[in-house]
Amino acid sequence: MKIFHLSDLHIGKKLKEYSMLENQKYVLSQVYEICDGEEIDCVVIAGDIYDKTVPPAEAVQVFDDFLYKLTQKNIPVLIISGNHDSAERISFGGRVMSAGGVYIAPVYNGKIQLVILSDEHGEVNFYLLPFIKPSNVRGFYPDRKIESFTEALEAVIGDIEIDDAKRNILVTHQFVTGSQLSKSEEFFVGGTENVDCGILDTFDYVALGHIHRPQFVGSSKIRYCGSQLKYHIDEVNQEKSFTIADIDENGNVSIKEIPIKPLRDVKSYKGTYEQLTDKNFYSNINTEDYIYITLTDEADIPDGARKLKKVYPNLLQLFYDNSRTRKNNVILSDVRNEKMPPIDIFSEFFELKCNRKMTDEQKEFMDSLIKSVWEEEIL
Repeated sequence: MKIFHLSDLHIGKKLKEYSMLENQKYVLSQVYEICDGEEIDCVVIAGDIYDKTVPPAEAVQVFDDFLYKLTQKNIPVLIISGNHDSAERISFGGRVMSAGGVYIAPVYNGKIQLVILSDEHGEVNFYLLPFIKPSNVRGFYPDRKIESFTEALEAVIGDIEIDDAKRNILVTHQFVTGSQLSKSEEFFVGGTENVDCGILDTFDYVALGHIHRPQFVGSSKIRYCGSQLKYHIDEVNQEKSFTIADIDENGNVSIKEIPIKPLRDVKSYKGTYEQLTDKNFYSNINTEDYIYITLTDEADIPDGARKLKKVYPNLLQLFYDNSRTRKNNVILSDVRNEKMPPIDIFSEFFELKCNRKMTDEQKEFMDSLIKSVWEEEIL
């Protein structure tokens, strides 16, 4: 069975003030062609369909068109909600749409939705598990201690009666320990969101969403397909691709990656103002791309961003990297250690602004505040 594994569409997302809808439609249009060329059996979308829980009408229309064109090809589509989605909004009408081959996981209610598809080798079980937090699960397991994401997933997956005679695929949206993050993802404080990949070994393939960098985690059967577009400066060097997972009759998985061609890429360039506005330089690149620029001039260029936009109309952000910015700690390539805990980031900010380190008491207070806010609000 050939599975087109998608996730993290983030339809409706903006980069700075620029809407990505046109770029997103352009990339999604490539899916139809690949489905024909690769003879795809089903499309799996592992969460974060939209960038916001209440997406703009234009974003909903883009996704509606996408689903309609897939169903016109008689390709089943399996969908779960991610942490950016509203599970209630995503699952609305799911029971009706299943008649047309679009299967949407409902809001988690103590059970995982099972969708059974078939190919020439027999049935394949797809388990659709939307993004869940420990608080979503505790009420269904009153006799179990469920504080971490791993404990929540252990409880939920432990209730699945796996039929080893069939091929079994899990579709979920979580942060599995060992995956490499990008700056555009949200994550929990102190690693409490991490899920141990060992609890996923039961399945022949795990189609993951949440992390924007395409990668395997723990084994060649647990995979993030990644986002289709670049959504942060630290993703400029990532190679975005589509993932095709081919499951043979014995449950063995082979992966094919197909490079994605965006309408506009996200790039980063560094140099002096004179270098970057030299026609010999910019005539050899696509100036219509979304571009971050770092100027190395010692003196600020008056109205630099406006002037640069005459050459680079989709300029995302202008930085300076020179002796002054390094001395004052204000540069700012906007790239940090992607695994740096939020309390450490805040501690650096506090020291920069107050010229002294935080006390242990202040750190303890801020750490507890960050955890409480992120636990309730962000995810």
